[in-house]
Amino acid sequence: MAVAPSFGYGSLLDHARQNGLLTADVVRLFEFFDTADFELILRLVWQASNVNLSLEIPDDRTRQAYLRVRDCLIEAVRAVHPEHGAVQHHLPHMYQFLKSFDTVLSLNYDLLVYWTMTYGFNIEDGHLFKDCFVRSVFDDDWQKFRARYRERINTLVFYPHGSLALCRNAVEQESKIHAAGAGLLEAILDEWRGERVVPLFVSEGVKAQKVASIQSSYYLSTLYREVLTSERQTLTLFGWGIGEHDRHLLQRMRNTGIQRVAVSVFGDDQVYCNYAYQTIQDDLGQVQVDFFNCLSPGCWIHPLPAQV
Repeated sequence: MAVAPSFGYGSLLDHARQNGLLTADVVRLFEFFDTADFELILRLVWQASNVNLSLEIPDDRTRQAYLRVRDCLIEAVRAVHPEHGAVQHHLPHMYQFLKSFDTVLSLNYDLLVYWTMTYGFNIEDGHLFKDCFVRSVFDDDWQKFRARYRERINTLVFYPHGSLALCRNAVEQESKIHAAGAGLLEAILDEWRGERVVPLFVSEGVKAQKVASIQSSYYLSTLYREVLTSERQTLTLFGWGIGEHDRHLLQRMRNTGIQRVAVSVFGDDQVYCNYAYQTIQDDLGQVQVDFFNCLSPGCWIHPLPAQV
């Protein structure tokens, strides 16, 4: 929301429903599998369509369902996701904010962090973002990327809920889609239209559904098993409401050495502060919790005075 008003949607499925994008067959799929996860439904009907195609089973209805789910997702993403040009003036401030951390875990599946990373590649300040993808494929020996080579300092970036830029093919091989900043979103949608891949992100669902989706992916499950449970002394939560169905991510960080947690808050929301404090104590144990205003200079899109 801070970056673009179009992000003020409840979910991609909500947007599709409100704009009449869903056919009766597609609605039945979401209801039958009891999910609001676009990625899951798209993957299921894509796999079914591929099986029918390989066995030469006539089944136009399954294929049409796949095409409709895919097109609904494309239309929803195009409607709610800002173009690169609409956010590029924020990238210098987002870059300065994110580079101050040694690890960034982005729970949003949009492209803002990706665009911030690519913006930083053109800044010669000794800092480097690393997402541990090499030639578009995730390197599960991710710890080695901590080592500094030509850079003076680095930040590792991970997507525990996936990203629009991540995808998997018909045999479950996972990869990252590359394109220069302004062309990335369209390159992703073109890949989806080409029926070569389906997106890899966890969009909606209760805890059990989200964990199941995470465990179905090698990349996401590696983050869940290893990255979230790696040692750290401090943790900053920015722009995260710590929803009940996402608390499992916080709980994975228990006993990792966290002593202090900084939590962003919008305005003077004491109700949220009370909730966040108790949730953190319950999920992480007895740690120090400090709150800060999410509109503070230097936070996300808000420049420091010297940068104005």
